[in-house]
Amino acid sequence: MSRPALIPLPDVLQATASSRVADFKLALEEIGGQWPAHHDPALARVFAASDFVYEQASRDPAMLLELVASDIDRAYEVGELRRRIHEAVATSENEDALGRALRRQRAREQVRIIWRDLSRVIDLQATCRDLSDLADACIDEAYQWLYPRHCQQFGTPVGRHSGKPQQLIVLGMGKLGAGELNLSSDIDLIFAYPEGGETEGARRSEDNQAFFIRLGQRLIKALDPVTVDGFVFRVDMRLRPYGSAGALVLSFNALEQYYQDQGRDWERYAMIKARVVAGDEEAGAQLLDLLRPFVYRRYLDFSAIEALRTMKQLIQQEVRRKGMADNIKLGAGGIREVEFIAQAFQLIHGGRDLSLQQRPLLGVLATLERQGYLPAEVVDDLRDGYEFLRYTEHALQAIADRQTQMLPDGTLDQARVAFMLGFADWQTFHAELMRWRERVDWHFRGVIADPDEDEDSGDVMVGAEWLPLWEERQDDQAAIAQLAEGGFQAPAKALERLASLRASGQLRAMQRMGRERLDAFIPRLLAQASEHAEPDLVLERVLPLVEAVARRSAYLVLLTENPGALRQLLTLCAASPWIAEQITRFPLLLDELLNEARLFHPPLAPELAAELRERLTRIPEDDLEQQMEALRHFKLAHSLRVAAAEIAGTLPLMKVSDYLTWLAEAILAEVLGLAWRQTTVRHGAPARPDGSLCDPGFIIVGYGKMGGLELGHGSDLDLVFIHDADGAAETDGERPIDAGQFFTRLGQRIIHLLTAQTNSGQLYEVDMRLRPSGAAGLLVSSLGAFQRYQQQEAWTWEHQALVRARVLVGDASVARAFEDIRAQVLGRERDLAQLREEVSEMRAKMRDNLGTRITAAGRGDNAFDPQMPFDIKQDAGGIVDIEFMVQYAALAWSREHPALLRYTDNIRILEGLEQAGLLPPFEASLLREAYKAYRAVAHRRALQKQAGVIAGDQFVAERREVMRIWAWFGLG
Repeated sequence: MSRPALIPLPDVLQATASSRVADFKLALEEIGGQWPAHHDPALARVFAASDFVYEQASRDPAMLLELVASDIDRAYEVGELRRRIHEAVATSENEDALGRALRRQRAREQVRIIWRDLSRVIDLQATCRDLSDLADACIDEAYQWLYPRHCQQFGTPVGRHSGKPQQLIVLGMGKLGAGELNLSSDIDLIFAYPEGGETEGARRSEDNQAFFIRLGQRLIKALDPVTVDGFVFRVDMRLRPYGSAGALVLSFNALEQYYQDQGRDWERYAMIKARVVAGDEEAGAQLLDLLRPFVYRRYLDFSAIEALRTMKQLIQQEVRRKGMADNIKLGAGGIREVEFIAQAFQLIHGGRDLSLQQRPLLGVLATLERQGYLPAEVVDDLRDGYEFLRYTEHALQAIADRQTQMLPDGTLDQARVAFMLGFADWQTFHAELMRWRERVDWHFRGVIADPDEDEDSGDVMVGAEWLPLWEERQDDQAAIAQLAEGGFQAPAKALERLASLRASGQLRAMQRMGRERLDAFIPRLLAQASEHAEPDLVLERVLPLVEAVARRSAYLVLLTENPGALRQLLTLCAASPWIAEQITRFPLLLDELLNEARLFHPPLAPELAAELRERLTRIPEDDLEQQMEALRHFKLAHSLRVAAAEIAGTLPLMKVSDYLTWLAEAILAEVLGLAWRQTTVRHGAPARPDGSLCDPGFIIVGYGKMGGLELGHGSDLDLVFIHDADGAAETDGERPIDAGQFFTRLGQRIIHLLTAQTNSGQLYEVDMRLRPSGAAGLLVSSLGAFQRYQQQEAWTWEHQALVRARVLVGDASVARAFEDIRAQVLGRERDLAQLREEVSEMRAKMRDNLGTRITAAGRGDNAFDPQMPFDIKQDAGGIVDIEFMVQYAALAWSREHPALLRYTDNIRILEGLEQAGLLPPFEASLLREAYKAYRAVAHRRALQKQAGVIAGDQFVAERREVMRIWAWFGLG
């Protein structure tokens, strides 16, 4: 298209122009300047249109006067702009002076370029070239000033292999790389250096990368910060490998390796326009040659068009989400669509057709016409539409030197834009703009759009609005605003967490496919997190999992392709840090999220045991490693299922404990079987006193929570091992040992199988201290020894523990014998006064050693202070008080009421006390409900990885009642 026409100032701008021109001339007279009258029309035109030029002229009237006298009406000669910048910075004494000189030169040249653009002295291409030349000169002159001073301070970097001094290479990307910079554009840069090595000539040598990182930081500081003198160019380094998480400068080898292994489609798209803008140009040319195979494939690369479709779809969703239909760059029929058309042909055909390996867009369009890729009329439309859009972009940015592509909604700025484009009013301009946008969009759909895509389908890519944030294609301020809009209470912290993930070593080591999978997953994660009630918590707990599975990206695919599984993951992790930690440690648990019905409805005990048995039968008997992994995976999976069911409310507290207990019993049965086979293969089987072989003649007894069917998440197992073999007889194998040794080895094997750490962790922590004589006793007791100990040596507290003892797995005949011994020991006649004393003394010791405080008035007074924390388990009125009352009652009254020994769990023993008339119904009910309420809180806190200590103002009534009943039992 031809340049926009010069038209008279519209009435709406006349007053602004007149006022500004008068103020400027007055300021000029005050410093003795005289404005040339023949420049009055241009002055009024530019002042009316551009706040930026007026502000600069007001700050420094002499600058504008000098410009119109020397450079405003002519083009610079080759190298002239570079010489001006060089002379301006050469005398700088320090970096502050360098920054001032660069900013003042930039302001002068920006005024010159805007003036010439608005006066239509030059066309679009010349404006873009002048802006790009200005950026090149500022970057390179700043670098040339900094480099020798940096070498003087830190030494000269030398290549390890070449032995040659090294220079920085600065690649300009995007519009800078193409020589198409706009009036208020960021500059996208990538820094590189040829090879590793160390500096020479300084007192201390420094690694080359460290040297160039420092130098790059100084270069950015010279250009980017806004000071009283303004800025030179806003510098954006996010296109470098790994974005802001990556090293600021990389060697050629590191860059080549990154793009070869991990480079993504959008990075190919960006690298098309890469150009050396500063530093060592010869080495920079070598770098671009190295990277060319990444950008341009040797074959016809039709996959590139799909990648561009995806990118455009993402942009369109972002435009819709943010209401950016008036964005002339990103909206439909905008600048980006013309760029996509050109780059689609470059990426598809550029590997074979070298004429397409060029940067400027208008040059690419001309080549597409010349080489027959597009008809002349299509290219004409695209070129003219692109130029109209770029002139509009410059008009928008000329107003305030602000990077924007949004059409204004104020009447003054609308009038300015229309005037700068040569239209008498906004309506006429806008109609022409929309005509061009419709033409561009029509051609875009013809080249890029999916022919099978339904334009009206409204299909969207899940989470697409979050992809620019993840890929750092927006600044931190915009990212924080988007996170806040998405419901994050601490958006800056959320952004920091994402940056930390991006910087992790796991992600840096990912190959290209893994990175593509991660890029597909993270936006979906953010989209679902933003719909959650606690998105900050979700992100905090799920990102460690993402990092843990980064190298096994199939898990990312699982979550990406199964939004229901991802939703369950977020819900469970938000509800419980324990679950989040388990899944992070053992990502194979993610498979459990795929079947929601199974996840929230765990099987009953027989099904549980059958499922485990079936799993183990598929594994060869001699493959112990696989058997141990299968056991651990089974335990992890079902532990997750019961926690999920508890959180979802499909499994009440009592069933949670039942289920966790059944799980442990099923595992113990298989562990005993494995240990028995391994031990008998080596030694044979021991014999019973009657001469028959044990098979196995052994039981595992559960005490405490395991015995009482009250296991919680992460509970250990209190176990006792008992056998009924003939202690004097030897086993019948090739390497016979006596029965005592055999069962000791069997017990050790069981403990090893339960506690050994594998890739899937351990099964359970095991506590054997409740066996006869505790840690000093034998690991496995004979039935007779166990009976003698319980009848003759055991303390009262050991009989209390026996109340909750229950055979878990093993030989049925030994189990029956154990139950007989238990009934005899617990049901014997006792001195109740002595029993109360011993139970009370033991409870007092536990409170003193394990509770949060000593009761207010000594052992006999159970008063408490509600202002103090409350340990649900150990403090007065808590869980242990109820357990001790139940145990006392069983020991005191089971002789007359044997039914009290039928069960080992506290709830059913309390029911037995009520049915026997030993405890009034009100008190029995109160203790049951308090016990269940305490345990429910304890369970929830375990899932939150919190200790069982709560605020003292909770459960006040329950605690008082428990202590009242404690006194009713006569316990001190």
